[in-house]
Amino acid sequence: MPPQITIRPSGHVFHAQDGETVLEAALREGYMLPYGCRNGACGSCKGRVIAGTVDHGNSRETALPLAERAQGMALFCQAQPRSDLVIECREIGAVKDIPVKTLPCRVQSLERLAPDVMRIRLRLPASERLQFLAGQYIDILLKDGTRRSLSLANPPHDDGLLELHLRNYGGPFSTQVFTQMKEKDILRFEGPLGTFYLHEDSDKPVILVAGGTGFAPIKAIIEHAIHHRIRRPLTLYRGARRPADLYLNELAEAWQREHGITYISVLSDAVAEDRWTGRRGLVHEAVIADLPDLSGYEVYACGAPAMIEAARRDFCARCGLPESAFYADAFTPAVASSG
Repeated sequence: MPPQITIRPSGHVFHAQDGETVLEAALREGYMLPYGCRNGACGSCKGRVIAGTVDHGNSRETALPLAERAQGMALFCQAQPRSDLVIECREIGAVKDIPVKTLPCRVQSLERLAPDVMRIRLRLPASERLQFLAGQYIDILLKDGTRRSLSLANPPHDDGLLELHLRNYGGPFSTQVFTQMKEKDILRFEGPLGTFYLHEDSDKPVILVAGGTGFAPIKAIIEHAIHHRIRRPLTLYRGARRPADLYLNELAEAWQREHGITYISVLSDAVAEDRWTGRRGLVHEAVIADLPDLSGYEVYACGAPAMIEAARRDFCARCGLPESAFYADAFTPAVASSG
């Protein structure tokens, strides 16, 4: 018999097929567990195994420390059941009715936002629209069978074109985009995916933390909040290395000027020739310096796994942020095998 998995506190029951992770089995059977990167790096899918045993697969210690593993915690995007399981985790209701589609699309435009960042705009067939939540991502389906996950940078109400921000890490897909791709090329993708989105059932003030092209889903969330006149205070902390990496900086400044969204940019590697007079250091440390008590906030963070892990650890341990109020999407840099 395939392993039976019971979710608490909901009581939902499903079965895992051979080789499936807990997350894959849950999604296949229509139960939306939280997830982000799906490669064991971000910790968004973390939950507790109350009964039964799992193979932890490629769970990275930065996202699942050995002490937590010993306490029964697991990353459900990596954990494969080795017996019947009872697990404890929250379930996501807002995305369960949004269909995941596989669609063709045409490259409408390519625009360099920074020396190593390309904005890709995609047009769907005239008969199609993609329903999604601000903050979700899509997987570009490559011809060799691999995938490249990219967050949607446009909000759902502005869905005439899909907007992606791609940093060139030197992988095959990045190289193709920066050296060969042209307008009207055809791509295929699957989406929407992910459970990173603004939880609108709360009235807590929101801290948004973006590193690098983690700005893409944060941009979508902010533009969604502006469009829907969400009144919760929004503060954007944006981390980069040098001033040129703060692409679309004028847009963020306009949000502050026109909509009252507090915007704080922080550079980690500014040099004298940059003539930078703003904040310096690590972006999450800037949050802590300004807001040592985060107990009454929600945090939405998107960027490199190291930034996400440091922010999660320090916000919760040092600033009193509840674990349940930290939402994250980790961008794992492309490597030669995946782009």
